Amino acid sequence: MELPKYHETFIPILEILNTVESISSRDLANQVLKNYYSDLPQELLTQKTSTGANVLIDRILWGKSYLKMAKFVSYPKRGMVQITDKGKQVLKTGSLLLQDLQNDQDFKNHRESVKSKKENETELDTVSVENASPQDLIDSGFSTIETEVKSELLEKLKEIDPYYFEKVILILLKSMGYGDFIETSKSGDGGIDGIINEDKLGLEKIYTQAKRYNENKVREKDIRNFIGAMSGDTSKGVFITTSTFDDAAVKKAREAHHSIILIDGAKLVDLMYQYKVGVQTKTIYEVKELDNDFFE
Repeated sequence: MELPKYHETFIPILEILNTVESISSRDLANQVLKNYYSDLPQELLTQKTSTGANVLIDRILWGKSYLKMAKFVSYPKRGMVQITDKGKQVLKTGSLLLQDLQNDQDFKNHRESVKSKKENETELDTVSVENASPQDLIDSGFSTIETEVKSELLEKLKEIDPYYFEKVILILLKSMGYGDFIETSKSGDGGIDGIINEDKLGLEKIYTQAKRYNENKVREKDIRNFIGAMSGDTSKGVFITTSTFDDAAVKKAREAHHSIILIDGAKLVDLMYQYKVGVQTKTIYEVKELDNDFFE
């Protein structure tokens, strides 16, 4: 006997959720374990990860996360989980394999929304266990976790108050090494959300515009208005959105006499992840190697 893989917990998770309106993630995992896996040997049920977490509980929680990516479940409020209509429909079939989830359009859209645009980047989260080195598996695991965190971060940014989103952007730029920032008035600001100092002394100014969109793309008109709102004391601007820019908007920014930097949702969460804004370190792993100098 062995512990179930995370994707083998999909149907049990949905079945538990189908009996309640909503439930906390921890209670969900405990109920899945109790109702479906309590007959496993005790040595399996008490198996721990290298950081001390229960392996089975951890796999159930990852199963829940993957179901969320494909919109089979949702998070109605912090720490709570509930089944969606889509989840109820697939539950009627009694089967949801990992391949089914990977082919699901919502799942694909979810992964694409935070996919890094780095050139020559290797897709590690589908690495073959049989052919992978230990380092490949480590990299694959970290890549998967990073993708999930960035996805949750982007979803959170799309939910927060638009004014607070503007402040998050200024905090990010401050963390990136720019100087002090000024929040503009929320009425009659002419399309400028903030002013940051490019250097610590404030010799150069950069204007910012932040658009917290869900699906709408930033249009050419938005870029044109932003350029028009920039006063004569600066020629530099940063336009940030949680969505994307359409081709006309990109063209307008590229051809402007001003220097306009465009940051879409994927790039935004990359920067927030890199500069530790809105995220925190959960666990630190140590990988040791033989110290040959010690024996010489």
